[in-house]
Amino acid sequence: MKLIVGLGNPGREYENTRHNIGFMTIDKFASKLGVSITSEKFNGLYAQTMINGEKVILLKPQSYINLSGEVIRKYVDYFKIDVDDILIIHDDLDLPVGTYKLKQKGSSGGHNGLKNIELHLGTQVYKRIKIGISNNKMIDTKDYVLGKITGEDNKLIEEVKDTAMNILDDYFKLSFTELMSKYNHK
Repeated sequence: MKLIVGLGNPGREYENTRHNIGFMTIDKFASKLGVSITSEKFNGLYAQTMINGEKVILLKPQSYINLSGEVIRKYVDYFKIDVDDILIIHDDLDLPVGTYKLKQKGSSGGHNGLKNIELHLGTQVYKRIKIGISNNKMIDTKDYVLGKITGEDNKLIEEVKDTAMNILDDYFKLSFTELMSKYNHK
C-alpha cells in the first residue's frame, strides 16, 4: 500500500496559496483518477483507490501544515504503511517558481511541515516531490508562503502540476531512482 500526501492548510482563506501546492497537486491527481478526497479519519481527508493493482491512499492532513507529521503517523500505523511507500508533495522556497525536484531523503530545509513529519516518522528518509515557490526576501516568509499565487506564477505552477501528473503516473511504474533520473534535470 502506498501513501501519497499533499501538504497544505485547511480552510478557504488558504486556497490558492503557495503553501498549499501539495493540496492543489494531489487534488488534481485525484481528479485525474476520478476519485474525491473526502473521507475523514485521524484529522485528515483521504481517498483510497487502486493503481496498477496496488492500494493507494491520497491524503490531505487537516491539522495545518506544521503538524502534518502527526496525521501521517496515524495513517502509517493504522494502515500498516512502510515509510518507503510514502510520497510527500510540498512547496519549496529554495526552488524557483515553475521548477520541481524529486528527493529520496534529506533535511527539512527549514520547512516546518517536513520537520514535523521527520519528528513523527523518526527519519529523514522518505520520498518527496518538492515544488518551487521561490522566496521573496522583501516579504516576511510566513506572509509569503501564505500569500495567494497570482499572475505569471500561477501559469508556471499550473505547468508544474501538469508535470507532476506524469511523475505520479510513473511513480507506480518505475523505481524512485529511475523516476529521479527521468525527471530531475539540472
